[in-house]
Amino acid sequence: QVQLVESGGGLVQAGGSLRLSCAASGSIFSINTMAWYRQAPGKQRELVATITSGGSTNYADSVKGRFTISRDNSKNTVYLQMNSLKPEDTAVYYCNVDVTLYSASRYHYWGQGTQVTVSS
Repeated sequence: QVQLVESGGGLVQAGGSLRLSCAASGSIFSINTMAWYRQAPGKQRELVATITSGGSTNYADSVKGRFTISRDNSKNTVYLQMNSLKPEDTAVYYCNVDVTLYSASRYHYWGQGTQVTVSS
């Protein structure tokens, strides 16, 4: 019913930047909170940043001041601008979207994940 397509990952040197995108499509009535998570090898998935429908944002301490989450409601898309990247930012990044469908049901959906690798 809802598809999420992520893009923008890749290989970058430490200190570099990347911008991730996650576009939602399908039977969407409204999108509530949108978020980015990441999972490094051998570690649990962790929350990176969230943005509410009203535009309020929240960040993990490890990325504050370096990452910026934003959204374009006209495109049902959430972005993650990542600056001053560090090797410890290396992970698979996943978007998570809280969606209300036209049926009035509400679900969380996950993107397929995009690899971000930061070399030292």
